[in-house]
Amino acid sequence: MTDLPDLPDLPDLPDLPDAGAAGMADPAREASDWWRTAIVDMAPGAIRFRGYPIEALTGRVSLPEMVWLMTRGELPTPAQGALLEAAMVAGVDHGPQAPSIAIARMAATCGVGLNSAIGSAVNVLGDVHGGAGEQAVTLFEAVARRQDAGEGLEAAVGASLDAFVAAHGRIVPGYGHRFHPVDPRAPRLLELVDAAAARGEVSGRYAAIARAIEAALAARRGGRGVPLNIDGATAVVYAELGFEAPLARGLFCLSRSVGILAHAWEQMQQGGRNKGPIPRRLLPTYDGPPPRPLPPRD
Repeated sequence: MTDLPDLPDLPDLPDLPDAGAAGMADPAREASDWWRTAIVDMAPGAIRFRGYPIEALTGRVSLPEMVWLMTRGELPTPAQGALLEAAMVAGVDHGPQAPSIAIARMAATCGVGLNSAIGSAVNVLGDVHGGAGEQAVTLFEAVARRQDAGEGLEAAVGASLDAFVAAHGRIVPGYGHRFHPVDPRAPRLLELVDAAAARGEVSGRYAAIARAIEAALAARRGGRGVPLNIDGATAVVYAELGFEAPLARGLFCLSRSVGILAHAWEQMQQGGRNKGPIPRRLLPTYDGPPPRPLPPRD
Protein backbone atom coordinates (compact mmCIF):
# COMPACT_ATOMS: atom_id res chain seq x y z
CA MET A 1 0.00 0.00 0.00
CA THR A 2 1.26 3.49 -0.76
CA ASP A 3 2.81 5.26 2.24
CA LEU A 4 0.54 7.92 3.65
CA PRO A 5 1.92 11.39 4.44
CA ASP A 6 2.39 12.37 8.03
CA LEU A 7 -0.85 13.66 9.54
CA PRO A 8 -0.99 16.78 11.70
CA ASP A 9 -1.41 16.35 15.42
CA LEU A 10 -5.04 15.77 16.34
CA PRO A 11 -6.63 18.01 18.97
CA ASP A 12 -7.34 16.48 22.34
CA LEU A 13 -10.83 14.99 22.51
CA PRO A 14 -12.59 14.12 25.76
CA ASP A 15 -13.56 10.58 26.71
CA LEU A 16 -11.78 8.86 23.80
CA PRO A 17 -9.68 5.72 24.35
CA ASP A 18 -5.95 5.81 23.76
CA ALA A 19 -4.78 5.04 20.22
CA GLY A 20 -3.51 1.68 21.37
CA ALA A 21 -6.73 0.66 23.10
CA ALA A 22 -8.80 -2.20 21.74
CA GLY A 23 -10.89 -1.19 18.73
CA MET A 24 -8.98 2.05 18.09
CA ALA A 25 -6.58 2.05 15.11
CA ASP A 26 -3.80 4.54 14.59
CA PRO A 27 -5.04 7.76 12.93
CA ALA A 28 -3.53 7.00 9.52
CA ARG A 29 -5.05 3.53 9.39
CA GLU A 30 -8.37 4.81 10.69
CA ALA A 31 -8.48 7.41 7.92
CA SER A 32 -7.60 4.94 5.16
CA ASP A 33 -10.14 2.40 6.46
CA TRP A 34 -12.98 4.94 6.64
CA TRP A 35 -14.16 3.69 3.20
CA ARG A 36 -13.10 0.06 2.91
CA THR A 37 -13.55 -1.63 -0.47
CA ALA A 38 -12.52 -4.82 -2.19
CA ILE A 39 -13.59 -3.39 -5.54
CA VAL A 40 -11.00 -0.80 -6.52
CA ASP A 41 -7.41 -0.29 -5.43
CA MET A 42 -6.11 3.13 -6.36
CA ALA A 43 -2.77 4.86 -5.96
CA PRO A 44 -1.11 7.63 -7.95
CA GLY A 45 -0.67 6.23 -11.45
CA ALA A 46 -2.42 2.92 -10.73
CA ILE A 47 -6.04 1.71 -10.86
CA ARG A 48 -6.92 -1.93 -10.25
CA PHE A 49 -10.42 -3.43 -10.25
CA ARG A 50 -10.65 -6.59 -8.16
CA GLY A 51 -6.89 -6.84 -8.59
CA TYR A 52 -6.84 -6.43 -12.39
CA PRO A 53 -5.07 -3.32 -13.76
CA ILE A 54 -7.42 -1.14 -15.76
CA GLU A 55 -4.99 -1.12 -18.67
CA ALA A 56 -5.21 -4.93 -18.82
CA LEU A 57 -9.02 -4.89 -18.79
CA THR A 58 -9.44 -2.10 -21.33
CA GLY A 59 -9.98 -3.45 -24.82
CA ARG A 60 -10.12 -7.04 -23.58
CA VAL A 61 -13.21 -7.18 -21.38
CA SER A 62 -16.75 -6.30 -22.48
CA LEU A 63 -19.01 -4.03 -20.45
CA PRO A 64 -21.24 -6.92 -19.25
CA GLU A 65 -18.12 -8.85 -18.23
CA MET A 66 -16.99 -5.76 -16.33
CA VAL A 67 -20.38 -5.60 -14.60
CA TRP A 68 -19.90 -9.22 -13.54
CA LEU A 69 -16.38 -8.55 -12.26
CA MET A 70 -17.43 -5.49 -10.28
CA THR A 71 -20.49 -7.12 -8.67
CA ARG A 72 -19.24 -10.69 -8.29
CA GLY A 73 -15.51 -10.31 -7.73
CA GLU A 74 -14.28 -12.54 -10.55
CA LEU A 75 -14.43 -12.47 -14.33
CA PRO A 76 -17.15 -14.62 -15.88
CA THR A 77 -16.50 -17.39 -18.34
CA PRO A 78 -17.10 -16.37 -21.97
CA ALA A 79 -20.40 -18.29 -21.90
CA GLN A 80 -21.56 -16.58 -18.72
CA GLY A 81 -20.60 -13.18 -20.08
CA ALA A 82 -22.47 -13.82 -23.32
CA LEU A 83 -25.66 -14.86 -21.50
CA LEU A 84 -25.51 -11.83 -19.22
CA GLU A 85 -25.02 -9.59 -22.23
CA ALA A 86 -28.06 -11.12 -23.97
CA ALA A 87 -30.27 -10.40 -20.98
CA MET A 88 -29.03 -6.83 -20.69
CA VAL A 89 -29.52 -6.20 -24.42
CA ALA A 90 -33.09 -7.54 -24.28
CA GLY A 91 -34.10 -5.10 -21.55
CA VAL A 92 -32.67 -1.92 -23.06
CA ASP A 93 -35.86 -0.22 -24.23
CA HIS A 94 -39.62 -0.46 -24.64
CA GLY A 95 -40.37 2.97 -26.01
CA PRO A 96 -42.50 5.68 -24.35
CA GLN A 97 -44.98 2.93 -23.43
CA ALA A 98 -42.58 2.44 -20.50
CA PRO A 99 -42.86 5.10 -17.79
CA SER A 100 -39.09 5.37 -17.41
CA ILE A 101 -38.66 6.21 -21.09
CA ALA A 102 -41.55 8.67 -21.11
CA ILE A 103 -40.16 10.40 -18.03
CA ALA A 104 -36.71 10.69 -19.61
CA ARG A 105 -38.25 12.43 -22.61
CA MET A 106 -40.44 14.72 -20.51
CA ALA A 107 -37.48 15.65 -18.34
CA ALA A 108 -35.44 16.52 -21.43
CA THR A 109 -38.12 19.02 -22.50
CA CYS A 110 -37.74 20.80 -19.15
CA GLY A 111 -34.26 21.98 -20.09
CA VAL A 112 -32.28 19.68 -17.80
CA GLY A 113 -29.06 17.95 -18.79
CA LEU A 114 -28.71 14.31 -19.75
CA ASN A 115 -27.65 13.35 -16.25
CA SER A 116 -30.85 14.82 -14.77
CA ALA A 117 -33.03 13.17 -17.42
CA ILE A 118 -31.38 9.81 -16.77
CA GLY A 119 -31.65 10.22 -13.00
CA SER A 120 -35.33 11.18 -13.22
CA ALA A 121 -36.09 8.09 -15.27
CA VAL A 122 -34.04 5.61 -13.26
CA ASN A 123 -35.67 6.83 -10.07
CA VAL A 124 -39.06 5.43 -11.15
CA LEU A 125 -37.73 1.91 -11.66
CA GLY A 126 -39.51 0.66 -8.56
CA ASP A 127 -41.53 -2.37 -7.50
CA VAL A 128 -44.16 -1.96 -10.23
CA HIS A 129 -42.01 -0.77 -13.14
CA GLY A 130 -38.51 -2.22 -13.01
CA GLY A 131 -38.63 -4.41 -9.93
CA ALA A 132 -40.46 -7.44 -11.31
CA GLY A 133 -37.19 -9.15 -12.25
CA GLU A 134 -36.00 -9.04 -8.64
CA GLN A 135 -39.38 -10.31 -7.46
CA ALA A 136 -39.37 -13.12 -10.02
CA VAL A 137 -35.91 -14.28 -8.94
CA THR A 138 -37.19 -14.32 -5.36
CA LEU A 139 -40.17 -16.44 -6.43
CA PHE A 140 -37.98 -18.84 -8.42
CA GLU A 141 -35.65 -19.22 -5.44
CA ALA A 142 -38.60 -20.00 -3.17
CA VAL A 143 -39.58 -22.84 -5.49
CA ALA A 144 -35.98 -24.07 -5.59
CA ARG A 145 -35.77 -24.12 -1.80
CA ARG A 146 -38.91 -26.25 -1.60
CA GLN A 147 -37.43 -28.63 -4.15
CA ASP A 148 -34.25 -28.84 -2.11
CA ALA A 149 -36.41 -29.75 0.89
CA GLY A 150 -37.80 -32.71 -1.05
CA GLU A 151 -40.95 -31.39 -2.75
CA GLY A 152 -41.64 -32.17 -6.38
CA LEU A 153 -41.58 -29.37 -8.91
CA GLU A 154 -45.36 -29.13 -9.31
CA ALA A 155 -46.01 -29.13 -5.57
CA ALA A 156 -43.21 -26.62 -4.93
CA VAL A 157 -44.61 -24.28 -7.59
CA GLY A 158 -48.15 -24.52 -6.23
CA ALA A 159 -47.13 -23.83 -2.65
CA SER A 160 -44.81 -20.98 -3.63
CA LEU A 161 -47.49 -19.34 -5.76
CA ASP A 162 -50.02 -19.61 -2.95
CA ALA A 163 -47.58 -18.02 -0.52
CA PHE A 164 -46.67 -15.25 -2.94
CA VAL A 165 -50.28 -14.37 -3.79
CA ALA A 166 -51.23 -14.36 -0.11
CA ALA A 167 -48.38 -11.97 0.68
CA HIS A 168 -48.38 -9.73 -2.41
CA GLY A 169 -51.68 -10.08 -4.29
CA ARG A 170 -52.69 -11.77 -7.51
CA ILE A 171 -50.14 -10.12 -9.86
CA VAL A 172 -47.31 -12.61 -10.34
CA PRO A 173 -44.08 -10.86 -11.38
CA GLY A 174 -42.50 -11.92 -14.64
CA TYR A 175 -45.70 -13.10 -16.32
CA GLY A 176 -48.14 -11.42 -18.67
CA HIS A 177 -47.78 -8.12 -20.48
CA ARG A 178 -50.18 -5.20 -20.84
CA PHE A 179 -49.06 -4.63 -24.45
CA HIS A 180 -47.81 -7.92 -25.92
CA PRO A 181 -49.89 -11.12 -26.07
CA VAL A 182 -46.49 -12.84 -26.10
CA ASP A 183 -43.47 -10.76 -25.17
CA PRO A 184 -41.10 -11.30 -28.13
CA ARG A 185 -38.04 -10.96 -25.90
CA ALA A 186 -38.82 -13.85 -23.58
CA PRO A 187 -38.76 -16.85 -25.97
CA ARG A 188 -35.39 -15.80 -27.38
CA LEU A 189 -33.82 -15.53 -23.93
CA LEU A 190 -35.21 -18.93 -22.92
CA GLU A 191 -33.83 -20.36 -26.15
CA LEU A 192 -30.38 -19.07 -25.21
CA VAL A 193 -30.69 -20.49 -21.68
CA ASP A 194 -31.75 -23.87 -23.07
CA ALA A 195 -28.76 -23.91 -25.42
CA ALA A 196 -26.41 -22.97 -22.57
CA ALA A 197 -27.91 -25.70 -20.38
CA ALA A 198 -27.44 -28.26 -23.16
CA ARG A 199 -23.75 -27.32 -23.26
CA GLY A 200 -23.47 -27.60 -19.47
CA GLU A 201 -22.84 -23.88 -19.00
CA VAL A 202 -25.86 -23.37 -16.71
CA SER A 203 -28.08 -25.84 -14.89
CA GLY A 204 -31.38 -25.11 -16.64
CA ARG A 205 -33.10 -25.46 -13.26
CA TYR A 206 -34.61 -21.99 -13.19
CA ALA A 207 -35.82 -22.21 -16.78
CA ALA A 208 -37.72 -25.34 -15.76
CA ILE A 209 -39.15 -23.56 -12.71
CA ALA A 210 -40.24 -20.58 -14.82
CA ARG A 211 -42.02 -22.84 -17.30
CA ALA A 212 -43.70 -24.77 -14.49
CA ILE A 213 -45.02 -21.51 -13.00
CA GLU A 214 -46.30 -20.50 -16.44
CA ALA A 215 -48.15 -23.81 -16.73
CA ALA A 216 -49.58 -23.49 -13.21
CA LEU A 217 -50.86 -19.98 -13.90
CA ALA A 218 -52.54 -21.14 -17.11
CA ALA A 219 -54.21 -23.99 -15.24
CA ARG A 220 -55.45 -21.65 -12.52
CA ARG A 221 -56.96 -19.39 -15.16
CA GLY A 222 -58.85 -22.12 -16.93
CA GLY A 223 -56.30 -22.58 -19.68
CA ARG A 224 -55.86 -18.90 -20.44
CA GLY A 225 -52.12 -18.48 -20.76
CA VAL A 226 -50.07 -15.88 -18.92
CA PRO A 227 -46.78 -16.09 -20.81
CA LEU A 228 -43.38 -15.26 -19.40
CA ASN A 229 -42.38 -11.66 -20.09
CA ILE A 230 -39.04 -9.83 -20.25
CA ASP A 231 -38.82 -9.54 -16.46
CA GLY A 232 -39.41 -13.25 -16.00
CA ALA A 233 -37.03 -14.21 -18.79
CA THR A 234 -34.20 -12.00 -17.54
CA ALA A 235 -34.90 -13.33 -14.03
CA VAL A 236 -34.31 -16.83 -15.38
CA VAL A 237 -30.98 -15.71 -16.83
CA TYR A 238 -29.87 -13.92 -13.67
CA ALA A 239 -30.90 -16.84 -11.45
CA GLU A 240 -29.14 -19.34 -13.73
CA LEU A 241 -26.01 -17.18 -13.53
CA GLY A 242 -26.17 -17.03 -9.73
CA PHE A 243 -27.00 -13.36 -9.21
CA GLU A 244 -28.71 -12.41 -5.95
CA ALA A 245 -32.30 -11.24 -6.39
CA PRO A 246 -31.64 -7.53 -5.59
CA LEU A 247 -28.96 -7.45 -8.28
CA ALA A 248 -31.61 -8.40 -10.85
CA ARG A 249 -33.17 -4.97 -10.35
CA GLY A 250 -29.78 -3.28 -10.48
CA LEU A 251 -28.92 -5.03 -13.73
CA PHE A 252 -32.24 -3.98 -15.22
CA CYS A 253 -31.50 -0.38 -14.21
CA LEU A 254 -28.16 -0.57 -16.01
CA SER A 255 -29.77 -2.11 -19.08
CA ARG A 256 -32.70 0.29 -19.28
CA SER A 257 -30.36 3.26 -18.77
CA VAL A 258 -29.13 2.73 -22.33
CA GLY A 259 -32.64 3.25 -23.73
CA ILE A 260 -33.22 6.13 -21.32
CA LEU A 261 -30.07 7.86 -22.54
CA ALA A 262 -31.01 7.35 -26.20
CA HIS A 263 -34.54 8.72 -25.77
CA ALA A 264 -33.44 11.70 -23.69
CA TRP A 265 -30.84 12.57 -26.33
CA GLU A 266 -33.32 12.13 -29.19
CA GLN A 267 -35.83 14.39 -27.45
CA MET A 268 -33.16 17.04 -27.03
CA GLN A 269 -32.50 16.93 -30.76
CA GLN A 270 -36.22 17.14 -31.56
CA GLY A 271 -36.71 20.10 -29.24
CA GLY A 272 -39.98 20.86 -27.51
CA ARG A 273 -40.68 22.64 -24.25
CA ASN A 274 -42.46 21.17 -21.25
CA LYS A 275 -44.10 18.29 -23.09
CA GLY A 276 -46.43 16.45 -20.78
CA PRO A 277 -47.57 12.83 -20.98
CA ILE A 278 -50.41 13.66 -23.41
CA PRO A 279 -50.84 16.34 -26.12
CA ARG A 280 -51.87 19.74 -24.77
CA ARG A 281 -55.23 19.68 -26.57
CA LEU A 282 -56.24 16.56 -24.62
CA LEU A 283 -57.12 17.69 -21.11
CA PRO A 284 -57.19 15.19 -18.25
CA THR A 285 -60.62 14.07 -17.12
CA TYR A 286 -61.78 16.10 -14.13
CA ASP A 287 -64.11 14.37 -11.69
CA GLY A 288 -64.03 16.81 -8.78
CA PRO A 289 -66.73 19.27 -7.58
CA PRO A 290 -68.43 21.49 -10.19
CA PRO A 291 -67.55 25.21 -10.37
CA ARG A 292 -68.59 26.88 -7.15
CA PRO A 293 -68.19 30.27 -5.49
CA LEU A 294 -65.91 30.79 -2.56
CA PRO A 295 -68.05 31.13 0.60
CA PRO A 296 -68.03 34.52 2.33
CA ARG A 297 -65.03 35.06 4.55
CA ASP A 298 -64.33 37.73 7.17
